Amino acid sequence: MTRTLLRSETPVTLVGGGPVDAARLGEALGLAPTAVAADGGADMALPAPHRFRAVVGDMDSLRDRASLEAAGVEVHEVAEQDSTDLEKCLYSMVAPLFIGLGFLGGRLDHTLAAISALRARPDTPTVLMGEADLCFLCPARLEIDLPAGARVSLYPLAPVRGVTGEGLRWPIAGLEMAPGGRIGTSNAATGGPVRIAFDAREVLVILPADQLGAAVAALA
Repeated sequence: MTRTLLRSETPVTLVGGGPVDAARLGEALGLAPTAVAADGGADMALPAPHRFRAVVGDMDSLRDRASLEAAGVEVHEVAEQDSTDLEKCLYSMVAPLFIGLGFLGGRLDHTLAAISALRARPDTPTVLMGEADLCFLCPARLEIDLPAGARVSLYPLAPVRGVTGEGLRWPIAGLEMAPGGRIGTSNAATGGPVRIAFDAREVLVILPADQLGAAVAALA
């Protein structure tokens, strides 16, 4: 049984140990002001006046735990080795939404593990953000407001069938999609509301990183 280590009434910015773009970090903190580090992500310096509220993980890469604790940062060591530090954060915290940076764009195995964590926690609204892209697991029904021409890629993590696909240049209603089969790379918004639904919550939505505000509004 998992234990809740932290509750936040506001969205949470999660910082991992991978590459973090400073401008994207500032944008995330503007939307999700509570900052939490996943293990070695605590080595990242946050822009003033932000500071980490807590660090969660197995602490195998955290460099200076003592300094963090002396500064009043909660350090929660989760010793189990069956999940990544990102998943440890997601299952041990309660918040309206999470924005994760430092989980995409570095090592490929770490990126795939982060996507796996999204799939493992489908009821936890989470946006992973890199320098160029963001992604999240498509909820049962998604309505998101996007400008005309905005790239919308839909990558199936398991076989699914499109139920709704309004507001896209290439409709997806009725399409069967699967890894190794039909995928939805480089579709585009026609402008205004995009409405998407699949018969299973097994699709990764990939958007340009500059659409973070739209993604957060749609998921929150």
